Formats: sequence, C-alpha cells, structure tokens
Amino acid sequence: MLTLMTIAASGILGQAPAADAAKSAVRVTSVWDFVVKGGPIMVPIGICSLIALAVIVERAISLRRVRIIPPGFLAGLREHMRVDRRRALDHCEKDGSPIAAIVAEGIRRLGEPVELLEKHITEAGEREIFKLRRYLRLLSVVASVSTLLGLLGTILGMITAFQTVAASGEALGKTELLAKGIYEALITTAAGLMVAIPVIIAYHGLSSRVEHLVAEMDRLTVDFIDEFARPKGVTHESATPHDALVARPLTGEQRAETPPGLPVPA
Repeated sequence: MLTLMTIAASGILGQAPAADAAKSAVRVTSVWDFVVKGGPIMVPIGICSLIALAVIVERAISLRRVRIIPPGFLAGLREHMRVDRRRALDHCEKDGSPIAAIVAEGIRRLGEPVELLEKHITEAGEREIFKLRRYLRLLSVVASVSTLLGLLGTILGMITAFQTVAASGEALGKTELLAKGIYEALITTAAGLMVAIPVIIAYHGLSSRVEHLVAEMDRLTVDFIDEFARPKGVTHESATPHDALVARPLTGEQRAETPPGLPVPA
C-alpha cells in the first residue's frame, strides 16, 4: 500500500514540473520573449516598424507650419516688394521655405501675362507639393507589408505545428502540442497588426496636414498674384480690356471710321 502511494505521489510530482514547463513555454514576460516566440518572421516586421518610426518622426518635423510658411515671411516680402523686386527675390531665396520657392518663381515672372505667370507658379507649387508628400507612400507600403508578413508568419507557424503533431508518435490525445504551435504562430499576426494600425493612423494624419498646408499656400499665392501681378482694378471676376472695348458704345467719329461690313456696337 505504501509502495503504491509512493508511486502515485512521485507521478503527481513528476507532472507538476511538466505543467510548469508547459506554462513557461507559452508565457510572454518581455518584448524580447514576444519576439523570440514569434519566430523568424518577427525580424522583417521589426524592420518595418523601425522604417515607419523614422519616416513618421522625419515628416512630423518637416511638416511643421513654421517650416512651410514662416510667420514673418509675408510681411518681409511685402516690405521688399515696395522697395525693389531684386531684394524681394533675395528674401525668398534666403528663406528657403516651400512658400518662398513658389513666390520666388512668381517674382521672376512678373511682367509676363497673368495666365503665363499663373502657369509657372502652378508648376512650382506642384514641385513643392511633391516634396511635402515625400515618404508618405512608403508608410502605406509598410502598413500593407507588415500585415501580410504577420499573416505569412501565422500560416508558416500553423504548418509547422501540424507537421509536429503529425510526426509525433504520441500526438494522439495531446492537443497541447497543436495549441502551443498555433499560439506562437498567432503572435506574428498580432505583431503585424501592432505595426500596421499606428502606421495607417500616422499616414492619414500626415496626409491631412499636407492638404491643409497646400490649401493655405494656394490662398497666399493667389493673394500675391492679385496684389503684385494683376493690373489694379482687374480681378478674376472683372472683364478683360478686350471685353470692355467691345461692350463700350462708339462715338459718332468712331462710327464713321468703322470699315464697311463690320458690326457697329449700338
């Protein structure tokens, strides 16, 4: 009887360390433990997270309004434009901001027809907008790739788990072998989503900031054209000089000088 109790006790004591070992095998105690249990797919997911972090920090610094539209730029521009156009151009070149580059192109084209000047300013604006959107496409790529890598890691992990169960001669009735493999495989999906979700939020946030800055630069550029390039008294709604001439009635002398066959305004 004593012998049977001793054998049973030793069996129970033997199962306890095995249960503790199984729990420790699936327990995540640190970030490094999380990475190790995810397998080799965690390496490219980690690289994606580092790339996204670098891009987000760089764009957040570069897209500050003080760097795109400096506070004192427009006041200094108007002051220099009243004195000398060359000084205003030097003011824009020293500033180096995107709005300064667009306005500098307009200053160089002053004196040309307004339509041609607007065309050159639009082209300069498109170049600056391209610079503002730099690396944003990379963020969308990182978000998509990290999600797919997480899914790939899960599929590979489940393949390995089922292969382990199939190859084990004692797999019958031991669901913990399969559960442990699936548990570790799902870690990669969680890691991929943990990278993708913040990156998508940052992408849309930065894109929205770019759109607001572009709208403000467009407004300031239109004000510059109306103030310095467009003839006084002529606005977008005003008639052109040709239209005004056609609409103006002719005097008696002008009627007499009108060649035959041409319509005479009333």
